[in-house]
Amino acid sequence: MEWLEVRIHTHSEGVEALTALLMELGAGAVQIEDSADMKAFLASDERNWDYVDDELLNITEEFLYIQLYLTHDADGHALLNRIKYGVCELAKLDLGINMGSLKLEYKIRSDEEWVDEWKKYYKPLEIGRRIVIKPEWEEYNPPAGENDKVVFAINPGHLFGTGLHQSTQLCLEQLENIVKHETTLLDIGCGSGILSLVSLMLGAKSAFALDLEPGCVKVVRENAALNNISMDKLKIRAGNALIDKELVDEIFESKYSIILANIVADVIIALLPLVKRSLSDDGLFICSGIIIERQTNVCEALQNHGFNVENISVKDNWVSIAARII
Repeated sequence: MEWLEVRIHTHSEGVEALTALLMELGAGAVQIEDSADMKAFLASDERNWDYVDDELLNITEEFLYIQLYLTHDADGHALLNRIKYGVCELAKLDLGINMGSLKLEYKIRSDEEWVDEWKKYYKPLEIGRRIVIKPEWEEYNPPAGENDKVVFAINPGHLFGTGLHQSTQLCLEQLENIVKHETTLLDIGCGSGILSLVSLMLGAKSAFALDLEPGCVKVVRENAALNNISMDKLKIRAGNALIDKELVDEIFESKYSIILANIVADVIIALLPLVKRSLSDDGLFICSGIIIERQTNVCEALQNHGFNVENISVKDNWVSIAARII
């Protein structure tokens, strides 16, 4: 199968607005590629050189772009045209922020090229004390005496959520400490299903995974099978929880002890009435994918909707917020 790999170049200030536009247009999952993040990683004392391709050690060009994949068919090209138009209209607006060039480029990629690209850069990644995320083609042997590792094998497919992004890591670090056997979890913006599936591997009772991208159902099922996770504990749906009434009724009529929303600030804020409706009395809402400039906006919205912010975690310029209903 062939895919359209789309890149839109922007500035750190423009990431939020551009991501919100893409989600509104129905683009589904996106990935943010930032040379500053990679340089920070290479300069960190926590780096593990075995995990870095030699090509990445000599980064000289500054770049930041949002990348997404569309099907190489009539539907994918129609969506690409809507995105082109939307980006042009966004460039005309005076938002008072630096949107960067908003240059859009795309190329056709095959499934084989996709896998080869991941294999170049994606190695086992240890997160927190116990969690290890590894691509299915890699081996991982836990250090001596550390037999309690939760090793999650993943095939990212054409959805994002590989554990590499800071916002996903922030969520996983919290889940490691709070998931219990009675945990019922809702994962909004599930992508490849990593947060839902790792929660089940940590012992959660059930998980409900939701994403805008129609392909999420297939990819999450495949990743569940890779890790021998029973589908009896997992539900997966594709759709927009903000506008699809039937989907809203199905998802938000239940109560969950943990609700995750690893998306963007504007969508998180819009979801708050639904989250409040479905979070159990002692439940925890974890929202991530928030750029640091929007932290205050999200915290204020949480408080206005009757939540108490319990914890704020930051990794590079990304923020995760944990809150409970007052």
